[in-house]
Amino acid sequence: MKKVILAALLAMIAALAAQAGPPAHRAEGIEGKDYRWNVPTGEKLEALKLKGDRKRGEEAYEVCVGCHLPSGAGRPDGTFPQLAGQHSTVLLKQMADIRAGLRDNPTMYPFAATLTDAQELADVAAYIEQLCIPREHGRYEGKDADRQVAIGRALYEKECKDCHGASGEGVKEKFYPVIAGQHYRYLLRQMTEIRDGRRRNANPEMVRIIEKYSNDQLVAIAAYQSSLVMPGSLCKAKGPANRK
Repeated sequence: MKKVILAALLAMIAALAAQAGPPAHRAEGIEGKDYRWNVPTGEKLEALKLKGDRKRGEEAYEVCVGCHLPSGAGRPDGTFPQLAGQHSTVLLKQMADIRAGLRDNPTMYPFAATLTDAQELADVAAYIEQLCIPREHGRYEGKDADRQVAIGRALYEKECKDCHGASGEGVKEKFYPVIAGQHYRYLLRQMTEIRDGRRRNANPEMVRIIEKYSNDQLVAIAAYQSSLVMPGSLCKAKGPANRK
């Protein structure tokens, strides 16, 4: 019964979200000569100043569960990222950028557009940030996993850890995301899009670093990043199934 109710709720939310249409304005991103990364203005600035209410955020998060799941675990195939435990600043930035037409995400935009105001953005971010971190996520599963992780570690430690941290923990105050514990396929897709100029709200400094990497090198870096354990409060381990 609960599954039927949830399915009906998600269908209703999807129908409402579909009415949102595309962003009214497509903000100039990294392709523009005057682009400045992460300028705190408008809705983003307002949301960052507000204290998020987790209880209200849980209610607002219902619009997200169809893709990111109630746990915030996303999908191991990389279609939707793991959100639980991510820095609230990062979550706020990405939601605000999508709503402003600065980050192109036609799948998420209709749902993000249903959030009413800056306070609701702050509430959702506060709720997601405190979710326990899933113990399992999508990793690189090739037969050469050990070699790829070793190559990726060397590349990561050379140029990535200064921003994302030695353990992939990111920096909340600088809007650098946690990448440890993220799904391998999602990491690979985002790095490829940043390198190729398709993620328009990207940090130009990251673009400068990553644009020289080949596809094979990005595979290795993503393999290493996905092998890291996300810092924070892990979800409780599932006990053995009860036998009758």
